Amino acid sequence: GVLRSGRLDRRITLQRKTVVENSYGEPIETWVDLATVWAEYLPAGGVERYAATQMVAEADTRWRIRYRADVTPVDRLSYAGRIHDVTGVVEIGRREGLEIYSKARAE
Repeated sequence: GVLRSGRLDRRITLQRKTVVENSYGEPIETWVDLATVWAEYLPAGGVERYAATQMVAEADTRWRIRYRADVTPVDRLSYAGRIHDVTGVVEIGRREGLEIYSKARAE
């Protein structure tokens, strides 16, 4: 298959935006950890591409992870202390894996 365990050598944490209430009952946005998973790191080269009719916006990093149904382009991920905004999510094969395109936030 496309995914070889030996290449999944980076730990990334997928994060989701959640709205919670602060102590005054006001809604505030916060990011909660969805999962920490093993990933393969691949440079994306700033490409825009069409994949399975899904437009993938500009990205500088590609990650391959085992398939999961809950990752969306509104999520973000954290790797080595840096936040990456997810710009696209493409299924690999038939639920074999996911390719996540992301752009690192400026420090």
